[in-house]
Amino acid sequence: MPEDAGYYIEGVRAGDRKAVSKTITLIESALQDHQSLTHEVLDALLPYTGNSIRLGITGVPGVGKSTFIESLGIRLIEKGHRVAILAVDPSSVRSGGSIMGDKTRMEKLAANKSAFIRPSPSGGTPGGVARKTRETIFVLEAAGYDVVMVETMGVGQSEFAVASMVDFFLVLLLAGAGDELQGIKRGIIELADAVAVNKADGNNVEMAEKARKDYENALHLMGAGSELWRPPVLTCSALETSGIDEIWDAVLKHRRKMEDSGELARKRKEQARQWFEFLVEEGLKDWFYGLSEIKRLIPELEQRLEKGETTAMAAARRLLRLVTDKYERE
Repeated sequence: MPEDAGYYIEGVRAGDRKAVSKTITLIESALQDHQSLTHEVLDALLPYTGNSIRLGITGVPGVGKSTFIESLGIRLIEKGHRVAILAVDPSSVRSGGSIMGDKTRMEKLAANKSAFIRPSPSGGTPGGVARKTRETIFVLEAAGYDVVMVETMGVGQSEFAVASMVDFFLVLLLAGAGDELQGIKRGIIELADAVAVNKADGNNVEMAEKARKDYENALHLMGAGSELWRPPVLTCSALETSGIDEIWDAVLKHRRKMEDSGELARKRKEQARQWFEFLVEEGLKDWFYGLSEIKRLIPELEQRLEKGETTAMAAARRLLRLVTDKYERE
């Protein structure tokens, strides 16, 4: 890894794919020596960020997220956009690396010079969303990518984490998967800016339209959306690329409403504040567990917990008091 901040800054601004990849690797690095370099690079790139459309995409397993993202990405490139995909993978337990390999699932898009695909290991982050995904978005924006898509694994808390870093959140669903409201959880729907029923092709067109109406009714009953934006329910076929333009039109319409009302700026400020709080909490946790006295005491407390000699509350209080007492004395 180059140790000169200029290499990363100049390479990213020039749109050099190799430099962009190395910069993201630097950001994802857990090595302490890379942290100050990362901060220097991000501070220099910050003035060139914020100009992309940030799009989050989630869906139940088997809904065809990768095919949809590839179809949408190719269509956007045909319209003159530069597209970046951050597909957050579950991490390998042994190596910590990505195990799904998104470039192999989007071969056509990966071969296009106007596209950048980054399978990013989650590193065990709750919800499966890479801890450094937000900073990676900034790098891609500074490199000139004007559409950045973040794909979730569609499990756990990943949808909430992705929704907190994008401008538009799209939920992909299927027709004919048993319960027509499968995958619809109130919390997820409250996050959705649009819902799309995928695989509306062949003999499935009629079923997809029925599912669309059912989902639309469900959204109405749930009271999803706001006075500014009511999430539309659309159908599409990623395989046949039908309905893709309509979905993108919805994204652009939402963007115009958000910008005209000032909601986009307000939303991004709130996201930055939430990320600041998260980083402070993570930093405090890392610092706390890195203290030598805490490292020595934890094994003893764990053994006592296993033997039933203490409670979790008492053990946690003892750990915290060890630190607070020390700093009160100082």
